[in-house]
Amino acid sequence: MAEDSVGAFVPGPRTERAGAAEGPLAGLTFAVKDLYDTAGDVTGYGNPDWARTHAPATRDAAVVAALLGAGARLVGKTKTVELAYGLTGENVWHGTPVNPGAPDRFPGGSSCGSAAAVAAGLCDIAMGSDTGGSVRIPASYCGVFGIRPSWGAVSLVGACPLGPTFDTAGWFAARASVLRRAGDVLLPPGGDAPLGPLLKVKEAWVNAEPATAACLSNGQGLEAAEKVLGPALTISIAPEGLDAFYENFRCAQAEEAWTSLGPWVEATDPAFGPGVKERFAAAKAMDPAKAAAGRAFRRIVQARLHALLGGGAVLVYPTSPSPAPRLTATQAEQNAVRERTMGVTAIAGLAGLPEVSLPVARIAGAPVGLSLVAGPGRDRALLALAEKVAAAAGLPG
Repeated sequence: MAEDSVGAFVPGPRTERAGAAEGPLAGLTFAVKDLYDTAGDVTGYGNPDWARTHAPATRDAAVVAALLGAGARLVGKTKTVELAYGLTGENVWHGTPVNPGAPDRFPGGSSCGSAAAVAAGLCDIAMGSDTGGSVRIPASYCGVFGIRPSWGAVSLVGACPLGPTFDTAGWFAARASVLRRAGDVLLPPGGDAPLGPLLKVKEAWVNAEPATAACLSNGQGLEAAEKVLGPALTISIAPEGLDAFYENFRCAQAEEAWTSLGPWVEATDPAFGPGVKERFAAAKAMDPAKAAAGRAFRRIVQARLHALLGGGAVLVYPTSPSPAPRLTATQAEQNAVRERTMGVTAIAGLAGLPEVSLPVARIAGAPVGLSLVAGPGRDRALLALAEKVAAAAGLPG
């Protein structure tokens, strides 16, 4: 078992399990975020009080069983932000994983440990979860491939909830081909018809910091995608502005978070680290009218984007507006990055779309990703496209 040089795995003895003797993932290793059940272990969900108040799992989560059945070997459970409610990757109880791509910066959350484990070469595949960006953002920050699948495409049986109508089971890999191979096991059949044309989302590129936008427009970024799909057509998909996307997502998702986890929070009065306590307090206080407006806005966005992408078109834009915040960033600075980032992650989040982040660029030594987004259910085609774009960009196949 490889030494955990970046603090990616939860403290204590590592969960390890051999996979099936044969299968499409034989010879590969995987890790799972500590919100997926592994039989015989307590699922800690990033918080000691959660671990204290929950019994060991009696069976494996569906994704764990699928990967083991495909021949992959489980090598451990990875750290998560407490109750998956955060985007920096900080965990005061278990320690924040080191970002192998930029050690002086946060790894991104809440699937921080999974992204760090893949980036450090500790496993081939790592399961995360993505509600508001928790696979896509760590993938961008740590410099690895990551996919948020279509909502409902991959089973979340045996996974802890946050916002059930937004939650997805995503994963990371250091190579585009491995990302796709995992999808061959986890995704339902179909959705593999060719994609195109390429649509450059104006609002997301304007939202990115100028250095990020410029860097991602070079031959290893947007131009690589254009080599595969042809010149991109610039379009506008958010006439209300990305701030409206963020605000409506925040309100609708916060209500779900409190519905899912509020009863446990009230009964347990758990100790939370910085930022997490405040987010749950805000979720508890969410105005029902604002949450209802968020759900209504979501239906508008779904109708708009499903129609736009129904014929196979692909959106392209920066996964995150900037590299990861530095570890020295204040809470206020982190919150500002979170809001700016979630305006973009809410595009796929509100519409339930599949999104792949490709590690195509570095700015001042720190990774940033480029996202490709397809219509719902076109996950397999999107993974195949990402593999072609990665090749055009000279990335690991």
